[in-house]
Amino acid sequence: MIAEVPVKGYFEENCFFYIDDATRHGFIIDPGAQAQELLTLIRENGWVVEKILLTHGHFDHIGAVDKLQSALQIPVLAYKTADDYLLDANRNLSALCGPSILVHGAERVNDGDLLCLSSDPSYSLCVIYTPGHTTDSVVYYSEKDRIAFVGDTIFKGNIGNYQYPGGNLIDLRRSIIERIFTLPDDTVLFSGHSEQTTVGTEKRRYMH
Repeated sequence: MIAEVPVKGYFEENCFFYIDDATRHGFIIDPGAQAQELLTLIRENGWVVEKILLTHGHFDHIGAVDKLQSALQIPVLAYKTADDYLLDANRNLSALCGPSILVHGAERVNDGDLLCLSSDPSYSLCVIYTPGHTTDSVVYYSEKDRIAFVGDTIFKGNIGNYQYPGGNLIDLRRSIIERIFTLPDDTVLFSGHSEQTTVGTEKRRYMH
């Protein structure tokens, strides 16, 4: 099951829960704000969140991490270079928009890693490295469910912003064409700031 939960800090951002219906265990992806509301949702649904996953280190995707991690006592996972953003309020843009937001102690993931639930190892997400929006951007992909959590790399009808620190249009285009558009066309894309779309829809839009 996927629950999309828009959260609002300085910007509105889509936080996602990816939950195994059988065990009620799962992942939370990009908890950007409103930690207390997210904790209430977890409690009311009886979910057991095993890991916090970050698609990249921008402040609007990480704002609730500290409170969630403290309350749930679970690890936060991000790409191996994510500390460049998680530990730098200028690079993660929080310094420009209010109080600095930092995340310490994130565990590193690498391209190709398979992140599994301890309750059911067959319930998993594969890490796909997709630089361009930032240097630490990743996609979390489930081949079984044909879904991908793409952060800010691609949106419905648009590509990610490449003008922030570490952004690069050439890298972004390569990530979209070589890493996302090579997934099956019916893969549903869940992004940080748009409605869901599919690989096939965006491929047709982008390539023509």
